Amino acid sequence: MSFSEANTVRDGIRDYLRKTGWTYISRTDLSREETDVFVEQQLVESLKKINPEIAKNPGRADEVIYKLRAILLSVQSEGLVRANEKFAAWLNGEHSMPFGKNGEHVPVRLIDFDHPENNTYTVTTEYSFSTGSITKRMDVVLLVNGIPLVIGECKTPVRPSETWFDAAYDINETYEKSVPALFVPNAFSFASEGKAFYYGAVRIPIDNWSPWREEIHLNAPTLSAILSTIRAFLTPAVILDIVKNFTVFATNRKNQKIKIICRHQQYEATNLIVERVRNGTPKKGLIWHFQGSGKSLLMVFAAQKLRIDPVLKSPTVIIVVDRIDLDTQITATFNATEIPNTVTAGTREELQRLLTQDTRKIIITTIFRFAEAEGVLNNRDNIIVMVDEAHRTQEGNLGQKMRAALPNAFLFGLTGTPINKIDRNTFWAFGAEEDQQGYLSRYTLEQSIRDKATLPLHFEPHLLEYHIDQESIDEEFGKITDQLTQDEKNELAKRAGRKSNFVHGEKRVSVIAAHIVNHYQQNVFPNGFKAMIVCYDRFACVQYKNALDSLIDPEMSDIIMTVAPTDPDEWKMRWDRSRDNQEKILDRFRDQNDPLSILIVTSKLLAGFDAPILQTMYLDKLMKDHTLVQAISRVNRPYPKKSYGLIVDYIGVFDKVSRSLMFDEREMLTVVRNLSELREKLPRAVKKCLDYFPGVDRSITGYEGLMAAQEHLPNNEIRDQFAADYSYLSRIWEALSPDACLRDFKDTYRWLSQVYVSVKPTSGRGKLIWHVLGAKTLDIMNEHAHLAAIHDDLDISILDENTLKGLVESQYPKKVKEIEFKIARRLQKHLNDPTFVRLGEKLERIKEEYEKGFFSSLEFLKRLLSLAKEVLEAEKEVEPENERKKAKAALTELFNEVKTDKTPIIVERVVNDIDGEIVKAIRFPEWKQSIAMEREIQKTLRQTLKKYNLHTDQELFRKAYAYIKQYY
Repeated sequence: MSFSEANTVRDGIRDYLRKTGWTYISRTDLSREETDVFVEQQLVESLKKINPEIAKNPGRADEVIYKLRAILLSVQSEGLVRANEKFAAWLNGEHSMPFGKNGEHVPVRLIDFDHPENNTYTVTTEYSFSTGSITKRMDVVLLVNGIPLVIGECKTPVRPSETWFDAAYDINETYEKSVPALFVPNAFSFASEGKAFYYGAVRIPIDNWSPWREEIHLNAPTLSAILSTIRAFLTPAVILDIVKNFTVFATNRKNQKIKIICRHQQYEATNLIVERVRNGTPKKGLIWHFQGSGKSLLMVFAAQKLRIDPVLKSPTVIIVVDRIDLDTQITATFNATEIPNTVTAGTREELQRLLTQDTRKIIITTIFRFAEAEGVLNNRDNIIVMVDEAHRTQEGNLGQKMRAALPNAFLFGLTGTPINKIDRNTFWAFGAEEDQQGYLSRYTLEQSIRDKATLPLHFEPHLLEYHIDQESIDEEFGKITDQLTQDEKNELAKRAGRKSNFVHGEKRVSVIAAHIVNHYQQNVFPNGFKAMIVCYDRFACVQYKNALDSLIDPEMSDIIMTVAPTDPDEWKMRWDRSRDNQEKILDRFRDQNDPLSILIVTSKLLAGFDAPILQTMYLDKLMKDHTLVQAISRVNRPYPKKSYGLIVDYIGVFDKVSRSLMFDEREMLTVVRNLSELREKLPRAVKKCLDYFPGVDRSITGYEGLMAAQEHLPNNEIRDQFAADYSYLSRIWEALSPDACLRDFKDTYRWLSQVYVSVKPTSGRGKLIWHVLGAKTLDIMNEHAHLAAIHDDLDISILDENTLKGLVESQYPKKVKEIEFKIARRLQKHLNDPTFVRLGEKLERIKEEYEKGFFSSLEFLKRLLSLAKEVLEAEKEVEPENERKKAKAALTELFNEVKTDKTPIIVERVVNDIDGEIVKAIRFPEWKQSIAMEREIQKTLRQTLKKYNLHTDQELFRKAYAYIKQYY
């Protein structure tokens, strides 16, 4: 018997969960129809058991179920996330019905959180659900009281290319879209192939799914380790905890509703905080979670759980931010998640009033309000204070001020960088002697990168002749400290005059600006990312803005800075903006389609600013320790096709990393690594890929050359190994391009890329190693696409069956491989079409069975030709001409909508112009996978619209471009 996803991963999960409080019931023994989301028999019994009013009148259970069914139906009109939010309110007991005495409304509970032993916990497998003509079957489903709260998808552990990502893709892209009603009650879903385990909320992109880590298994990606992790995570207690305390719904910047659930480090730290407060001692704790790993949400989850904990008797939770005003990422997070009973205290009077009036809410205030506090504000012992960027409390001994104002409160400090032992005030205020190394919870740089919560950081020094000299750096670094008073800072500014003159030198700024523009256009822009310039001071910001404007479109850059009263009037007119106007600029920066690509700053945005599209920081300001780590961490946020953040150093901060990052934890020296390390890895990565093809003549073009290479990748195991090695090489290539070190490897890399694409599974499976090529790789492959064009005559290749036997046995043995190759090539053009995905899976099965010797060469050829006929029939339904007709019809409708008496455009002419120009601009079928080509198509569309004075209508442009992406 062979290993499969069913008898290994799926059944392993089922059996392990039976040991943790779940009862296994096979799907055939569950009392439900395939069209039912719930196991209604279990749901009715549970409603009666945990709701006394329903127990008295069992018919009321049906009334509740009618309400729940209405939410299931609402998914079609309101979308999955909003329907899921509505159902979550029912799960948390937030709804009532008139079941009490005299029709009085009483809460209805679907789950008993107070007495979890009253609930029914069921695990089942192959849970089918049908809607209309569609039926989908879930590998593992966990039901609480008959409600499917958790859905799991499994993949085989013995096929290297099949990973958790493919399982997550099935859930995210197939099941949630085709049978959304089944996911309306969903708490979260999970995916595993027995080597990794990830989970995510409904409609969250797969890139944002998270691993759940059990520390004892960190270096053991075995099935046993994964099952142990699942056994610890998928317990009834943890799942109910996540449903009640670790789930929030937020509105993002695009005004879309999203669901957020905790990452494992947020879950662990929150429960450590709650446990400490419940125990009553010690009265403090220090949490170090590396920059970018979700501290703001950790504070949301902790505040939410503390506030509703009955043991704590309605506590007050104070969130303290490290700014003069309340305009911070943490405040924005609390506002976006709409946590109830949250208020702000922007002044000392407001804070004092709220505390002296014994307000029992979540209070958000700034650290400086405590500096102004006089005496005891409140001596209650169920006040919990959480301080963001705790190391800032060193300034003026703010930690001691807080303790004096709230003598019996719990003080928890959170920081994104470790605290030096010399930061004694910070440890005095927050570090407990009972905690190992002084930390209640640690989530380090290494852990955050491992979990993909953040990305690695690389630095690259440039224009060394313009770095500040060593003596000046040592002097400045000796003075840069968070402990300076304002007078000391002013004195330092006077003594820094000579460095200021050097930094502001016109030639220096001009040369660096030219380098920035060239580097951005060559390295950053082609991948669709954006950049930030960090300047020495406000004057330098203006210098760089003027220099950039002389080199590129002024719309591409903008300054974000605080304008002082003594600054020139011109600065005030251009850059003294209201908070709302500044936020609009930042939203433009976050929009990948907006031309604003480079932000110029000196201190603003270097802490708390979150823009995942930001990939490169051009650094021309001296910083160290916490300030430096906070700043460079702006570029470490994950984003599609972004593998690392880059710091380009023009001033010498990283000439000696150990001097810039003086932390006790040696690991912090690896926060940022020199990009040269990737250059050293390149030759080895190329050689490893070439080793698969000994003796192959890479000068042979066309399909003959590709087939010669394919003969060295004879089965799935070897193909998957090659794919994994090529994927590693492609990440290095995309990271370094267009570095001169790539020049000698360019032809070899193009050849390897072509081979990789030619053996890519037509089923679309194995998305982690059989991925979409990067933008720069696609551009290389398509530079000379016409030179290696393959004559695709699949229709001519379908021969009369009488000639097959002679064909196999005669001088044309390559014909079989040629037909297989041409079928695969056709299928890869339609990877997002379900019909062609199904045909691709069929081709994979035929190849795998033939490679295992299940049938002869003659039978293999027969099956290939039969499949070829199916492919050609399917292609008739998606002929390019038909797609163009659909596109022109959609564009015609769009322009008719915007046509008015004042804009008498000739719609047919506009549409024909767009159609003609776009078809001319598209150089290869995979253009949508190349960011450079996407930009070229967008430029062509804008130029065409400009002919009719329609280019300024951004919404019109977006809709027209969406149709072009859909149909061309």
